[in-house]
Amino acid sequence: MTVPTGRRERKKAATRQKIADTALRLFLERGYDAVGIRDVAAEADVAVTTLFSHFASKEALVFEQDEDFEQRLTQAVTGREPHEPLIPALRREIQALVRHCTGDGAAPVWRMVDGTPALREYEEAMRLRHAESLATAVAADLGLSPVPTACRTIARFVVDAYSLAREAADPEDALDEIFRMIEAAWAVARPSGGRTGTAAP
Repeated sequence: MTVPTGRRERKKAATRQKIADTALRLFLERGYDAVGIRDVAAEADVAVTTLFSHFASKEALVFEQDEDFEQRLTQAVTGREPHEPLIPALRREIQALVRHCTGDGAAPVWRMVDGTPALREYEEAMRLRHAESLATAVAADLGLSPVPTACRTIARFVVDAYSLAREAADPEDALDEIFRMIEAAWAVARPSGGRTGTAAP
């Protein structure tokens, strides 16, 4: 997560993190459906209105790094070195996200998500939104508007690579296999324009 610089921003970020940590602890202890927004607010010692100023919904409490992940994906495109190929830059970011989401303590959270329809639906909508933001960044990198189908397709592949690798027995091997296919597909389907390229042979 981006580190806030000002005192007010740091305090706001600390409150947000406290709410998210409290919510996740309660969800795992009692079950997602058994915990309400008021329960989380009371345990975190904040007003319900304060909670909603940080999180738009109960589901968002579980995916508190949603916006940060989305920004990281687009910055993998916009923030890479001028001659760095696109796909390796995206692979590196997806690898970092997978490592984050398969770290210690992650398994119970994903079991909760997989067992809760509302959370599964939220995660699916989140992935689609991330893919659309990534597609827009890739198209802009190529100087193209509107966003071509090829950019949307490769963005979906990249975001799905995160989910597939996270669920795999060996995430690193899964990423290697998936990104070989993504690299090959992009080499064939890449629209012309801009600086976006493929890895050097």
